[in-house]
Amino acid sequence: MEKEKSSKSEPEESLDASGIQESSYEEKLQNVNTIAKPMAPKKLTKKIYKCIKKASKHKTYLRNGLKDVQKHIRKGERGIVVFAGDVFPIEIMCHLPIVCEDKELPYCFTPSRQDIGAAMGVKRGSLMVLIKEHPDYKDIYDQIKTSMATLATPL
Repeated sequence: MEKEKSSKSEPEESLDASGIQESSYEEKLQNVNTIAKPMAPKKLTKKIYKCIKKASKHKTYLRNGLKDVQKHIRKGERGIVVFAGDVFPIEIMCHLPIVCEDKELPYCFTPSRQDIGAAMGVKRGSLMVLIKEHPDYKDIYDQIKTSMATLATPL
């Protein structure tokens, strides 16, 4: 009986707030696609999720999802673009990093689309987000933007 109780309590400790088993940054990196470059390091990823959380409180400062982000990038909206690295099939979004480079928008990949969705406060994952600048989170936005500029860009 004692062993059953201890084994049941162990998985509960590794669950996040939504009840999904939380895996580490390194484990999430195992599931990313080969084109997911430049990948944000662990610290930058946490800052990005924090910025997404703050941007989601303001109605038009966060665009999420493939169609919405693609539409607003083509219309000329400015901001930083964050892609999920674990998208399958990758063909649905593999053209967008090139579009971002043409429009001179900074972009990077994060390991998990579920984490992007969780940062927005929804249960569903999101393939990508476009974060626009706002005075409430300008300092963290600028830090992310400069960090993205220093990330190694793919050839």
